[in-house]
Amino acid sequence: MRCPFCENPDTKVIDSRPTEEGHAIRRRRECENCNKRFTTYEKVEEMLLMVVKKDGRREAFDRSKVLNGIIKACEKRPVPISDIEKVVSEIERGLNNLMEKEVQSEFIGELIMEQLKKLDEVAYVRFASVYRQFTDVKTFVSEIEKLLEHEKRPK
Repeated sequence: MRCPFCENPDTKVIDSRPTEEGHAIRRRRECENCNKRFTTYEKVEEMLLMVVKKDGRREAFDRSKVLNGIIKACEKRPVPISDIEKVVSEIERGLNNLMEKEVQSEFIGELIMEQLKKLDEVAYVRFASVYRQFTDVKTFVSEIEKLLEHEKRPK
């Protein structure tokens, strides 16, 4: 690691510890030339995931879009934000574990609905109504009947 003060290429690590989230390592370094100290952070380089939209456009995966969509579906529901963040992290981790460079937006939508079904059924129906573009009451009733059938099945 090059010293930011004197540009010397030789520095030594004095202290290493994980950050609070555990996703990076904080290192205190000291330059062997000027003896000044500085901090660096080391983290895993994440692969850029591209989302292929229904119309064929591609855009970078944006965690905040998933988070905002779930928050909107859970509005005025007794769902703690910590649970929502866990769901978003689980979805993001699952997408990264696919080791794909591109993923269809429909796949992400289905993952979200799968998680919402476990988290809060009302939020699930809200999200599904927008995602699947429900056009009438019959579609709502059909989706709710599917939920009720799923609950009746022996586990």
